Formats: sequence, C-alpha cells, structure tokens
Amino acid sequence: MSAVQFEAVTRKYPGVTALDGASFEVQRGEMFGLIGPDGAGKTTAIRVACGLLRPDSGRVRVLGRDPVREHRAITGVVGYLSQRFSLYGDLTIDENVAFFAEIHGLRRYNAARDRLLAMTQLTPFRGRRADRLSGGMKQKLALACTLVHEPDVLLLDEPTTGVDPVSRREFWKLLSEFLASGLTIVMATPYLDEAERCGRVVLLHEGRVLALARPDVLQHALAGRLLEVATGSTRPPIDLLMQVPGVDDVQAFGDRAHVRLSGVSQAEGIARVIAALERAGIPVQSARPVAASLEDVFIDLVTGQG
Repeated sequence: MSAVQFEAVTRKYPGVTALDGASFEVQRGEMFGLIGPDGAGKTTAIRVACGLLRPDSGRVRVLGRDPVREHRAITGVVGYLSQRFSLYGDLTIDENVAFFAEIHGLRRYNAARDRLLAMTQLTPFRGRRADRLSGGMKQKLALACTLVHEPDVLLLDEPTTGVDPVSRREFWKLLSEFLASGLTIVMATPYLDEAERCGRVVLLHEGRVLALARPDVLQHALAGRLLEVATGSTRPPIDLLMQVPGVDDVQAFGDRAHVRLSGVSQAEGIARVIAALERAGIPVQSARPVAASLEDVFIDLVTGQG
C-alpha cells in the first residue's frame, strides 16, 4: 500500500483550477517533492492530502484512507506543517510541544518531547518563550510539534520559505534523520535545489503534472542539449542567441546564458553560437556543455520543447 495516492484529482476555486487531473503516488519511506512556482497547485495538493480540502473530482488516499471521510483517523497518522504554522508566542518551547501533544490525545509524551528537542538542538532553550526564538528555531520547534504524536507521514508546505541558508541546511539534516527512521515525507517547495534532495519529484504547472521521476532521471533527459555561454558581459545577449539556428531557448543565469539545443549536436551548437557572437563583435569567454539543473528541466517542459 502506498503512503499517498492521487488519481485524476481536480480542485477548483472561483476562476482558478488549482489541480487539473493530477495523478501521482508516494511510496512509504520516501522523500517526495511537489515542485513548481507559486500557483502551481502545491499547497492545494498538500491540503487535499490532509483532508482540509475536498477534491471536486478524482480519488485521494493516504495510507489507504479517504482523508476527508476518515479525517479523524488521518490526523493520528499524518503530521502537517503549513506555511504559517501557529506557535503560541506566550508559551515556552516545552509548553508548545506539550500543547500539540495533548491536542492529539497524548498523555505520556515526555520521552517523545525530549527526543525531538534533542534532535532539533532545542533542549538548552526549552524554557524560552516561542516569541523570543529566531526564525530557524521557530521552524525547528514547529517541526517538533508536528512530529510529537509520531505520525507515519509528514506533509510539509514550503517549510523553508523565509528561513536563512544555515537554518535551511539544519532543517534538511533533520529531515534526513527522520527519513532514515522510516518516516514518509512529502514536501512542497519552490526551491529547485531542495527538490534535488528528494528521492522522486512531481513537477506541477498550473495544476497539471508535467513530469514524475527521480531528479537525476529528469536531468538526464536534457543531456547533450544544454550549453553554458559566457561573454564577459553582465547581461547575456539572449536575443542574439535565440536567432542562432538549432537554438530552442535561452535563459539568463546571472552573467551567463543557458542555451538549449534541438536538432544539432553539442559540437555543432557550440560552433554556431561562437560564430554568431563573433560576427556580432561579442567576445566569447566560454561556450561549453553543462549538466541540466531541475530549473532547466522545468523550463524545458513548460515551454513544450521536452
């Protein structure tokens, strides 16, 4: 039995289709990423999986249960960390964890609380009020509160948005530890570098599933088709590069351009790009093959060229 299953799920809001026939399956014990920009349908998918939203059509199962009809049972086996998880600022770290434990009907939670505070390195601050914590510490406390009832599935809705890079790294280290213990983790994130840490990802765009696979498999699909071009200018000559025969798309990455090829070899593509830039009097610092990132893959799929 899979941990989470979506079959042709559609969910609409007035004037907007947030999920449009989305289908995917999350296996037990895996780290699964819901990837896409704002408005892709990630948050809606997480809320549907939690049973907080009812799909307009399609079928959803979490650990074999309907999250709407069997919502009470689902809350006992699922942890949900939303974008705006509500900690109580006037309660201490200890008191916040205790509060969420008691919401889930736990009476003997001290051992679980101590273990979670140790893992999140919050033990030395357990007497500090939540409103006096840094952003990263608040996020770790929110994770401890979410996991105190020891769920089987953890649903995370953009948990690292607005968190500093060091805290993001610490948060991911924690997730890796929980994953190793057998927890199933489903994370919605707009950060494609985070997506590469997942075992599998689903790429969402305007509520539709563009692709579902391991990150490395998706990246391999662009092998041999991507060049990185540097001219020494702070603004890559995108318009000029787009006119080169065999060039499908050009995206700026800082002072460099990622050039996607179609119908030509890498060697031929490089030769054509260099020739076009030299004819225009633009010096070429480098033009070389480059491995595709998930961002490159996403752009390729969205533009319909994959």
